Amino acid sequence: MELTSYDRCYASYLLKNHGKKVWINNKVIVIGDICKRHKRHRQRTYSDDVLKTLKQIWVIMDCICGKRLQPMLKEMLAILQRHKEISVTRDIKKKLLRISSATIDRVLRQERKKYELKGRSLTKPGTLLKHQIPIRTFSEWNEQRAGFVEIDLVGHEGGNPRGDFIQTLNVTDVYTGWTEMQAVKNKAQIWVFDALKDIRGKLPFDLLGIDSDNGGEFINDHLVRFCHEEQITFTRSRSYRKNDNCFIEQKNYTIVRRYIGYARYDTEIAQKLMNELYGHLRLYVNFFQPVMKLIQKTRIGSRVRKKYDEPQTPYQRVLASPFVPENKKEILRQQYAQLNPADLRRQIAKLQDKLLKIADRTNIT
Repeated sequence: MELTSYDRCYASYLLKNHGKKVWINNKVIVIGDICKRHKRHRQRTYSDDVLKTLKQIWVIMDCICGKRLQPMLKEMLAILQRHKEISVTRDIKKKLLRISSATIDRVLRQERKKYELKGRSLTKPGTLLKHQIPIRTFSEWNEQRAGFVEIDLVGHEGGNPRGDFIQTLNVTDVYTGWTEMQAVKNKAQIWVFDALKDIRGKLPFDLLGIDSDNGGEFINDHLVRFCHEEQITFTRSRSYRKNDNCFIEQKNYTIVRRYIGYARYDTEIAQKLMNELYGHLRLYVNFFQPVMKLIQKTRIGSRVRKKYDEPQTPYQRVLASPFVPENKKEILRQQYAQLNPADLRRQIAKLQDKLLKIADRTNIT
């Protein structure tokens, strides 16, 4: 009992029946074996109606994992019912609020396979000016307030890096996960700098620090002078160390690549469509996509155990921050009350279809 943690009666039952022979007839003998386990068939808890509603919410929430979806179910049910996107009975709602994250992943395993894009790096080294900009690594990101962001460019060259093509400037706040995107004509410093100033005006908090890679589009006099005049901390990552920019590198795929793809876009029409899409996407991602933050990592031998905090949307993290002014929080609350995630998803899908048609015409020509 001490070794196995079995109850006395169960241990006695196993010892008594192990190796016991039972004659079924003259030819068949059944021998007891404690190593064998009988598979129990439990009664089904979640009906097809429950799973249908769960799948509908899961698709609206961009097919996220169960650990991120489960804490948001109560809030999403209320929002979608208020906008008359779904209709559920009391019994279905009760079961959805009770379902665990592991069960969500299990029942949606086959659906996830149906929804199951690798790119190249286009970063070119900046000037000698980079030696004046301090290096910052992943382990040094310990700010407990919003305003310190990582920035990066995502190229839409479609596998053909010749000539000019559209770039997406991606900006992610390290503390809240708040993300802003804007498409620019190319990697010219003037376009990137103007886009960064536009994004600064959209942030619901003050811009306190910028961290970039070593590309020439960031390591230039314009940005260094701007940060110095506005008292913004400007740092850079180490060369060839992508993990130093892990926060923005993650968003480059989960937001930009997943919604825009890897096709080539180099026209003004495509740029306008992408910025229109980003206008809807920024609301959808920041207000309705929960983020899990790593709070502890422990190594035990060869195994690494990671502990994450409770999934929260960037909007919720901004509201919880004591450093964000109350008037800006109130503006966000009013905006959130008017948003419909299902409608945002439809608008994004419509613009994605238009972009794909442009990409198809470009490939044909």
